[in-house]
Amino acid sequence: MSFLLTAAALLGMAPSPPPADCLVETIVLGTGQDAGIPQIGNNDDPGWQDDAARRSATSIALIDHRTDDRYLFEATPDIRAQLHALDEASPGGNGSLGLSGVFLTHAHIGHYAGLMFFGHESAGTSGLRVHAMPRMRAFLTDNGPWSQLVSYRNILLEPLVDNQPVRVGEGITVTPHLVPHRDEYSETVGYVIDTPGRDFLFLPDIDSWDRWAVEYDRRIEDMVDAVDIAYVDATFFDDNELPGRDMSKIPHPRVAASMARFADAPAEVRAKIRFIHYNHTNPVRFEDSPQSDEVREAGFAVAREGERMCLLSE
Repeated sequence: MSFLLTAAALLGMAPSPPPADCLVETIVLGTGQDAGIPQIGNNDDPGWQDDAARRSATSIALIDHRTDDRYLFEATPDIRAQLHALDEASPGGNGSLGLSGVFLTHAHIGHYAGLMFFGHESAGTSGLRVHAMPRMRAFLTDNGPWSQLVSYRNILLEPLVDNQPVRVGEGITVTPHLVPHRDEYSETVGYVIDTPGRDFLFLPDIDSWDRWAVEYDRRIEDMVDAVDIAYVDATFFDDNELPGRDMSKIPHPRVAASMARFADAPAEVRAKIRFIHYNHTNPVRFEDSPQSDEVREAGFAVAREGERMCLLSE
């Protein structure tokens, strides 16, 4: 059996086609934490033997069928298979690799390391627009090998400003929102994508909902209320996930705690939330796990690779 992570294995399922009248949609290309599933060195992981148990690093694509523009959120280490899967699901696109732009959240490996495939040794892209916050842009400009992408103009760095929307299509904007996280090399953001139809939040990494409210005056409850779909951090399910580790030193909102936070919210609000960016230890990676059942029974959902959401119809 080959252990190469094919596009089909990474997605875990064949993407279903969008409705025939869909004009703007999003497709989930990856749902795992930065290092993917199975992780290096974890030789007992069922993903080594079962393609269906594999997950690639978290990434989402926004597709505007009106103009054939395709925007990628995150450049993951699994980008080769993810772009292949995107081409199979929705061929075409504009610009290098059929991408009109890439939006990065921060400088942790699962979110930007795939940029290496844009360079001289691989795709050799030309003028591919990469949208990033100030520290993220400085990190890419001042540090090799990423600086070579800039100097060779494989990528063009586009500035982002906190809470300032960027227009990417007719009636479509992408707005970055700073969040608290481990910011060794860059700041961290989530994105709100507004369309003439449905809007969505993409927030794969954050340390604390409470810190977000205190430090940035943004409440997760308000952010969810303002959108129709919310992809939010699900790195760990609860504090019992890593035996022998002090999980207080690994801040992320636990899935169980996030569900408790929204337990009294109306069903239509809970139904917006789709948990994403789960670690290989998080049992929600398995659709038939008791924890996945718990999420569904509580009225929430777990994001799955290959799922498509139509945001605007004719």
